[in-house]
Amino acid sequence: MSDNISSDDFDKLLDEFICNQLQETEDALAELDDNKKPTAKPNSAPSSTLDDMLKETQMEESLAAEERQLYKAYNEFIRVIKTCCSNNKIPLPNFIFNIEDILPRFRPSKTEQKLKNDIVAAWDVLLQAHAERLASLPDNATDEQILNFAEKSSDKNLQMALISYVETLIEVDSCEIAYNLRRAKYEKHKIEKRIIEEQQRHRERIKKYVAAIKEKNFPVDAEMLVNNFFKTYRKDPIGAQQVLEKNPATFAPIQIDKIPPRFFGMIKAKPEDGIKVNKKLGQFLKKLKA
Repeated sequence: MSDNISSDDFDKLLDEFICNQLQETEDALAELDDNKKPTAKPNSAPSSTLDDMLKETQMEESLAAEERQLYKAYNEFIRVIKTCCSNNKIPLPNFIFNIEDILPRFRPSKTEQKLKNDIVAAWDVLLQAHAERLASLPDNATDEQILNFAEKSSDKNLQMALISYVETLIEVDSCEIAYNLRRAKYEKHKIEKRIIEEQQRHRERIKKYVAAIKEKNFPVDAEMLVNNFFKTYRKDPIGAQQVLEKNPATFAPIQIDKIPPRFFGMIKAKPEDGIKVNKKLGQFLKKLKA
């Protein structure tokens, strides 16, 4: 009879998870469900511009806070770029990112490449329209350097383009942080779930061991024996198993008064009978598998 799980300590962990972290577990499950939901697909049938606007508004309202801020910053950036194209007669790039790419939540594998493609295309427009002005912008400029440059720019369109560009990057970072937090929460939930399931299996195994001992009517407190065995097993598996097989009374004393008397009840059990029962119990537990 063996197991690799503690009892009292594991019970405390289980109670803590159930009582104090139930809401976090439910949140992790909800997040898992969100990730499994198929992304909403646009209706292939023709629809009016008003219908499209209403649909997009509804989708935007369904976004989480981080995704909504990202979508607003991106839209402002692209709006300014479109104005720049119109003012400077530059062909409008084919921007591919849309609101469905962050539904139900932002995921780097699904979102980041499209955003990068659109940002590169937008910067190509800015460089065509404002080549001379942007020539003084440092290579690999930081967000702070770009904002300082934008503040000093006399061209309002360029100024807004740079500001909304930086805001878009900031919101992408915010979405990545939120994504990593959700991922960490989900991983935590999986660990908690494994612990709870393992503890439940452990409890069921204890019940089976106790039931098997009681079924053979051994004069011993089966619950005490099994629980004490597992407490010792946690610290010394090999030693605990050897003691269980050779002297199980170490974990729970043989109850001499419960040994049936012999010769039609005329001869009561003696300590020597307890030794025999202890040996017989050890042989039984050595073979016991539950």
